[in-house]
Amino acid sequence: MSLSAHAAQALETFTQAAGWEQRARLLMQWGGRLEPLSEAERSEANRVHGCESLVWLVGAAKDGHWQFRAASDARLLRGLLALLLVRVEGLPGPELQALDLPDWFAQLGLGRQLSPSRSNGLNAVLQRMRELVGGV
Repeated sequence: MSLSAHAAQALETFTQAAGWEQRARLLMQWGGRLEPLSEAERSEANRVHGCESLVWLVGAAKDGHWQFRAASDARLLRGLLALLLVRVEGLPGPELQALDLPDWFAQLGLGRQLSPSRSNGLNAVLQRMRELVGGV
């Protein structure tokens, strides 16, 4: 599976972090990079169900590649969403369908910090991405 330049940068940044506290700070910083969604985009139709926190996802195909944007009301989750978005950025549909989410977060050194509810929420976001891509 190919890694985009942004995903490779994320991997390098997080693997160099010394311990959970530094990774948590990085997560907050990455979450701050998310492009805000408009009020209209924060609609029930774009809400991802299966997350304890409120999460919205919008996506559109552009030149054969999917671009996703996401938002959440939870700070830590925004960082995790940002890392998910950089991982799927520019992936063709078949690679997105085959993405191993637990492996990606394990590579980042975040696997053990993902509670079952956060893990389920991120899987729900990835599943929604797969549905959007599959519908094209």
